[in-house]
Amino acid sequence: MADRPRLSVTSVTVGSPDPRASARFWAQLLGHRITADDPPGPDEPAEGGWARVSPPAGVDGLTLAFEHERQWRPPVWPARPGEQLATQHVDVHVRDGDLDAAVAWAVACGARLAEHQPQDDVRVLFAPDGHPFCLFL
Repeated sequence: MADRPRLSVTSVTVGSPDPRASARFWAQLLGHRITADDPPGPDEPAEGGWARVSPPAGVDGLTLAFEHERQWRPPVWPARPGEQLATQHVDVHVRDGDLDAAVAWAVACGARLAEHQPQDDVRVLFAPDGHPFCLFL
């Protein structure tokens, strides 16, 4: 391929029933900051709008954006036929190696632990809006 343009991923946008609440959860969980918090438009419900969470100033990393999804249904995990699928999830590296402490922190922030856990070094949790995410060593 000739002269490929320079491209880089900077953010991931996730549908949410309440984007500003999702941003608050992820900002608290990760120690990041909310860098955009747009209110709902005139035709949106009160929990509509859009929000973005970014790493602290001077720290590289992806931003997470959340946009209102009117038809939101939380996914089922593990997947079951005929149920809403989790089309994406966020993987969070536990850098200090204390998975139990990371799970306790996530739960204190509002997450809940999934019943099914597929691996010893990974914990599957659900954000308050129902999106699954993984903490891993």
